Amino acid sequence: MKSLFKAVALITFFTIITRFLGFLFRIYLSRKIGAEALGLFQVSFSVFLVLLTFVASGLPLIISKLSASLHSKNKIKEERSMVASALILSLIIALVTCLVVLLFNKVLGAIFTDERCVLILILLLPAVIFSAIYSTFRGYFWGHSNYFGLCVAELFEQVARIFIFVLMIGGTLTVLDGAITAAVSLTIACFLSAIFVTILYFVYGGRLAKPKDFSKELIKTSTPITSVRVASSLIQPIIAIIIPLRLVASGMSGGDALAIFGIAFGMTMPFLFIPSALIGSLSMALVPDLSTAVTQQNTKHVESRISSSIVITLFISCFFVPLYMGAGENIGIFFFDNVESGKLLVNSAWIMIPIGITNITSSILNALGYEIKSMKNYILGAVLMLVAIWFLPIYIGINAVIVGMGLCMALASLLNIKMINKITTSKVKITKPLLLILLLSIPVASLTSFTTNILNHFLPLFVNLTISCSLGAFFFLILCQTFDLIDIKIWLVGMKEKFFKKRKSITKTA
Repeated sequence: MKSLFKAVALITFFTIITRFLGFLFRIYLSRKIGAEALGLFQVSFSVFLVLLTFVASGLPLIISKLSASLHSKNKIKEERSMVASALILSLIIALVTCLVVLLFNKVLGAIFTDERCVLILILLLPAVIFSAIYSTFRGYFWGHSNYFGLCVAELFEQVARIFIFVLMIGGTLTVLDGAITAAVSLTIACFLSAIFVTILYFVYGGRLAKPKDFSKELIKTSTPITSVRVASSLIQPIIAIIIPLRLVASGMSGGDALAIFGIAFGMTMPFLFIPSALIGSLSMALVPDLSTAVTQQNTKHVESRISSSIVITLFISCFFVPLYMGAGENIGIFFFDNVESGKLLVNSAWIMIPIGITNITSSILNALGYEIKSMKNYILGAVLMLVAIWFLPIYIGINAVIVGMGLCMALASLLNIKMINKITTSKVKITKPLLLILLLSIPVASLTSFTTNILNHFLPLFVNLTISCSLGAFFFLILCQTFDLIDIKIWLVGMKEKFFKKRKSITKTA
């Protein structure tokens, strides 16, 4: 338990810093290049993510498992040979992927709403190759449970991207110039992070040996996982293509359609994925922990981890919902100077709950060896999402994305929970606590909204948001404590014991 908490704490610490910097950069980026350029970049970036899946999904996961297994058996030479084989294989896959895109770029030009997206995508292609190197060594660090190395590498990439973009950005930019600058800065950052993680690999004692005997095993074991993940990742570019098309069909101009798409995915979605950053820390530490418990047939440990992880996820996801619902419009204005992004945030706050549950249940299934089934559950949910974003934009505009994503994640989370209940003796029950926490969110959202609307007349926006959101958060915690959803006393006692224990050890040393 302690080792898991330490791992989660370390990952969370670095994740918060990395995501916070990324969040600030997103604000700066949107203000600097504008909504239309951001939409142009987002459409190209969604396709880039699919290409990235070929080298950064199944293979790193298999590398981590093989690395952990070989390292535990003290087969150091074999492990080094496996890493070398994986590196060569990743680079070959990346090069072939890029070549295919270059050969069929005219086809992509016919599919995209705006042909300028093809140029942006081509500028991102070298990043696929650099990411192949990065992902290989990332899998090695993951297999060794070297979360510090993982987190430092991710932080370095984020800092590098911000620094490069700020250096490159000029004064007055056209829409295309802004999107190009965003793409080139990402590519250069990926290049630098590939160099950094390679150096880090050797600093931590990693070496490369003659590649042999592992290529077939790597291909055989990673192909099913990669195939399913590629299939699921195709959803993002499909959305990026369909939404602008359907918005144009509903009466919008092409520029306005790209702009509202940029607002939704570049300004609103980052807020919705803040809980996922915290849940992601838990997920990263949970996978090796549960995998070890399954190997050791420690059923009690597995049940305990599943139950506690889902409860924590539910609380984290629901914590932000009433705050966004109550102060969402002011949040959009303060961070992006955009009222529409705030309105979308109010409307979409609820989808953080199914997103969080889907994330943690997928990680649980991955650790239990059911990754492909969890991906299939997501794809089934995605079918609902595609239907929604095809038919609903004419009626509710960009809000069709919110409805579609909510339906997708809700179905995926329900199917994942059903699967967990089927393959384990642990029976996951979230209906009662979920309904209770949603009921508690209503007065919290009302209080937050009332406070922020009153303070609009008296205080600056930053002070307004600080007071209203703090008051809402405090009220939410009190209600959760009152209705036994969390136990603040246990946290306070634990912190107190840890403090006095540390103080006692310092006294003895002195």
